[in-house]
Amino acid sequence: MAEIVNWIVETVGTLGYLGIFIMMFLESSFFPFPSEVAMIPAGYLASKGEMNLITAFVAGAGGSLAGAIFNYILGHKLGRPFLIKYGKYFFIKEETIKKTELFFQKYGSASTLFGRLIPGIRQYISLPAGIAKMPLLSFSIYTFIGAGIWCIVLLSLGYIFGEHEDKIQEAMHYILLGISILIIVVFYYFRKKSRVNK
Repeated sequence: MAEIVNWIVETVGTLGYLGIFIMMFLESSFFPFPSEVAMIPAGYLASKGEMNLITAFVAGAGGSLAGAIFNYILGHKLGRPFLIKYGKYFFIKEETIKKTELFFQKYGSASTLFGRLIPGIRQYISLPAGIAKMPLLSFSIYTFIGAGIWCIVLLSLGYIFGEHEDKIQEAMHYILLGISILIIVVFYYFRKKSRVNK
């Protein structure tokens, strides 16, 4: 595992910010690529002075937004029937489409923000947004904010803990738990508010 981590760190260091952008683009599109692989090593390199933290953030969040817009366009232009039928050839399962559709229908446009923080939803929430023809500007703003929060979390882990993988995994557990609680509270607040307004 240590060799793999070192290889990833070296790869990110060699490709630089373009490498971060490409990897985060892939992570946000239909290609199953974990964002942790790109952003945590970038945070570690920033702690050593080999990368600029802000530039790494812009590259990561920008790549995430670009990948999300790519998925949005797929949903917008190709539509649900096409994705259901041919999505399997692009690593997009029918169950995944239905799962993210339900999530989007339940929580509306804000799901493109909070969905970016939920594993299993994060990569595919853009598809139902595109299918529903959500305004691109709103989609981009929500997505960038959600992706930005996730990038900050991962960069911080890499910057603080560096090569200590055990501490990173432990911290990730508590961070994901905290994010989940926050999302539940926010969703409950907005649902209660919408019922009052009705």
